[in-house]
Amino acid sequence: MTDRMKLSRRGFGALAAGATAATLFRPGIVRAQTAVTLAVPNPSALTWMPYWVAVGEGYFEEEGLSLTLEAVDGSSSVLQAMSAGQAQIGAPGPGPVLGARARGLDVKFIYNLYPKSVFGLLVKEESTYQTPQDLKGTVVGVGTADGAEVAFIRAIMTDAGMAEGTDYSFLPVGDGGTAAVAFLRDEVNSYAGAVSDAAILRARGLNLREITPEGYLGFFGNGFAMLESQMAATPDLAPKFGRALVRGTRFGIDPANAEATLAHCAAGNPQEGEDKEFAASLLQGVIDRITPTEPFLPQGWGYQPPEHWQMIHDSAVEAGALEQPIADLSQVYTNEFVEGWNAS
Repeated sequence: MTDRMKLSRRGFGALAAGATAATLFRPGIVRAQTAVTLAVPNPSALTWMPYWVAVGEGYFEEEGLSLTLEAVDGSSSVLQAMSAGQAQIGAPGPGPVLGARARGLDVKFIYNLYPKSVFGLLVKEESTYQTPQDLKGTVVGVGTADGAEVAFIRAIMTDAGMAEGTDYSFLPVGDGGTAAVAFLRDEVNSYAGAVSDAAILRARGLNLREITPEGYLGFFGNGFAMLESQMAATPDLAPKFGRALVRGTRFGIDPANAEATLAHCAAGNPQEGEDKEFAASLLQGVIDRITPTEPFLPQGWGYQPPEHWQMIHDSAVEAGALEQPIADLSQVYTNEFVEGWNAS
């Protein structure tokens, strides 16, 4: 975690460190529909811009929801928080969701927040690396060992004909400042960076170049998920949450609202908002990544292209992240709420 990106984890440290397989699949169901905890895998408020705008503009309150955001370490910890009943909504990546579903957790992806890949494969500007194939025999830096970025990069490297542990290796180096140190010490040759990571590294004086293959930009990033058991217990939670989130998105992407949007996000993470130039740059990166490509824009905010899910699934199977294919991907995600979220 960097000095710009600190946010209270209030009690999730023990959960992330000590959750067992037994607790992982015994979800606690919240019956009240007003108090809701959202678990996210990193503390950057700008990364979750639509949420903080919806909080600041009172959209959740208008829906009768009282939201609390908790930041944990990576998608696996998000899923653990959900399965233990300590979060009713989470923001994991699609790769970890596939893995959790294959292990029996009744998690379902409901909202595609980052329809364009939130991650990029980054190298130093002056390096000779031009393609993923050039990284054979090197070390790839990642934020956490089980984060969504690992599944993303593993798929790229598998497609390039390389196997983890033989042709390349991962090294968890954290984000922001610690990742910059790893680059400067040549501990890593490349980095699987999120939008926020790339902006922070640039601010630290590292000139980076992205070598992500174009076809992998369709590997969408983190979104919002719920347990099916939670959805059944609180059937109006997903519709209310998504409506407020869409309103927050529409407000946040409007250039006329840039100052207010940055203020709402600074309220969520004051230290991240101290460097106004950095924050404004990161906001533009977030807006670009949360805006669907033209073919899918008419489907509405939160829509999940089935072909992109199939692509992520197939890559996970090929890379060995999934021991066997999931026969019915409709178990993993749903677009059932998208029309209602975007109606107003």
